[in-house]
Amino acid sequence: MTTDPRPLYTRATAQAARLIRTVRPEQLTAPTPCTEYDVRALLGHVVGGTRRIALVGEAGEAQGEPLTAPDVPDDGWAKAYDGVREQTLRAWESDERMASSVTVPWGEVSGRAALSAYVMEIVTHTWDLSEAVGRPLALDPELADFALAAARQALPDGPREGRPFDAPVPAPEEAGPYERLAAWLGRTPLSRA
Repeated sequence: MTTDPRPLYTRATAQAARLIRTVRPEQLTAPTPCTEYDVRALLGHVVGGTRRIALVGEAGEAQGEPLTAPDVPDDGWAKAYDGVREQTLRAWESDERMASSVTVPWGEVSGRAALSAYVMEIVTHTWDLSEAVGRPLALDPELADFALAAARQALPDGPREGRPFDAPVPAPEEAGPYERLAAWLGRTPLSRA
């Protein structure tokens, strides 16, 4: 991908932050389309994953950084996410970091490729969270289009052993961009599960 992912990452994380602020304590145990996580665990993964990409932006790698945030109180998810989001945006300001090689869990790639993948990640998990908490906000379709293009480039159309995404599932003919993205990543909306 040749598009600079930084503006899209900024928009995607702002969208996620708005959605996280809508989560009520009684929703934390609700299931999500990302079947290994309930809402609380998904929020922990989002905060931990955002911390990881901040460290990649700062140091070029984040070896051993956990993908969870176990010490966040139930009423502290918005604050925790806002903190790591701001750290990440600062870490990726440099054009040099975007052009240099960085080490991420799937190997050594350019900073641009790494941040594009994390746009896909946060956009997908924002959809997961939105589905789990009843779709309280309209989601930006342009972000889903970019995330789907990144996902199609990064993931095979078939079995994905050893990858954190299931094989694609059929999307309904009338599916919007988020539902097409979810289907490509092997997810089914809770309403159809």
